[in-house]
Amino acid sequence: MINRIITWSLHHRFLVISSFIALCAWGVFALQRVPIDAIPDLSENQVIVYADWPGRSPQEVEDQITYPLSVSLQGLAGVKSVRATSMFGFSFLTVIFEDRIDPYFARTRVLERLNSLGDALPGGVTARLGPDATGLGWVYQYHYQG
Repeated sequence: MINRIITWSLHHRFLVISSFIALCAWGVFALQRVPIDAIPDLSENQVIVYADWPGRSPQEVEDQITYPLSVSLQGLAGVKSVRATSMFGFSFLTVIFEDRIDPYFARTRVLERLNSLGDALPGGVTARLGPDATGLGWVYQYHYQG
């Protein structure tokens, strides 16, 4: 089968080259006419939470901020996992939701939970939401014809 295709292609070079050039021209034309080039967000559906407590050791931050926050956020509907990191003076949590959960719904639920945790955190510590987009996602390029 392959030998026949190769033999036919060698005997009909003009048709093969013409077809290749036509296909390339059509591809260039189609590429110029595409109005939207969207690069999909391949990252997980996540909400970032950041809490600042200057001058404290990672162990203190872990015990008094990271652990209470992670336990509280794990109870939200649709949460797959909570990843947390404690460093000198701050805590960083990533709440990962199931893909079926709307990202803005997830942010709203996390914000509601953070607002209800006022007494669980030490004085002067405020947990807040991170940026709306991840480093990998929400990159869209639009080309407007007009």
